[in-house]
Amino acid sequence: MLKKYRYDGSRKFRLSKVSTSERSIEKDRKKAEERMLQNFGEIEELQRKLYADKKEGVIFLFQAMDAAGKDGTIAAVLTCLSPHGVNETAFKAPGAVEQAHDFLWRIEQAAPMKGEIAIFNRSHYEEVLVYRVKQMWNTQANARRIDPDKIMDYRYEDIVNYEKYLWHNNVRTVKIFLNVSKKEQARRFLSRIEEPEKNWKFSGNDFEERKYWDAYQDAFEDAINKTATKEAPWYVVPADHKWYMRLVVSEIILHTLKEMDPQYPEVTAQRLEEFDSYKEELKDEMSEKDPDRKEKKDKKTKKEKKKKAAKMEKPT
Repeated sequence: MLKKYRYDGSRKFRLSKVSTSERSIEKDRKKAEERMLQNFGEIEELQRKLYADKKEGVIFLFQAMDAAGKDGTIAAVLTCLSPHGVNETAFKAPGAVEQAHDFLWRIEQAAPMKGEIAIFNRSHYEEVLVYRVKQMWNTQANARRIDPDKIMDYRYEDIVNYEKYLWHNNVRTVKIFLNVSKKEQARRFLSRIEEPEKNWKFSGNDFEERKYWDAYQDAFEDAINKTATKEAPWYVVPADHKWYMRLVVSEIILHTLKEMDPQYPEVTAQRLEEFDSYKEELKDEMSEKDPDRKEKKDKKTKKEKKKKAAKMEKPT
């Protein structure tokens, strides 16, 4: 079902060949929304197990063009997850401190612990998308030994190696590209301009970035082809219909968690014995605070003592 959206390095990705509006999993919106809610229920239970199991972490990172519905999709996903063991990080343009470090430094700070889910709203891929489109190597300081013509190749290689490093250290990386069409982006921009309650979503910078549309499409295509691996796959999700996009994202998350197969930890016999002692202590404590319970317990104790005494007095 998800195979058509998945890229793991086994086939070439051509952005011009994939649809931004197809709905092959479910064409009916109402049914799609019902199915998504059902998925959320399963995701919630699997997340509880993941948090209890504490053997593996996972990153779900989202990349998209402006107005693809990334923020809304992330918000929808977060509604079904417990705040315990879930962290969302929105990666904005790097500041001075971040630029003074290697480009993966800030990503490492947000990597999840075992048992956690990390949601990345944009990610280290900005460093091969915006960085490439704006040719930022011309304005950022680099050592003299660094060949500007090789920087992009270095970055693709570093990303693949970093995601492999995470895999080797019990953290999965699942990368999701929400693929919206240029026409649909224009429609959504107009909606943000014309509807007062949406004005806050639009900025002049959004319009300026649209001028680089073709360059960004090329950058996305190259980034996916050069970094898609079996350990850290990409999913290219059609985003012209937001309801369908969110269904597919829920399917991706559910599929990933099922594949991880987290389990509640098994309780040993020794622990169960400890539970029995705790249980008795708690009952005793409750008896002290509850006169009726204490009276019943005292009567029971006296009765047991009488039985014991009678047994001892019985002639042999």
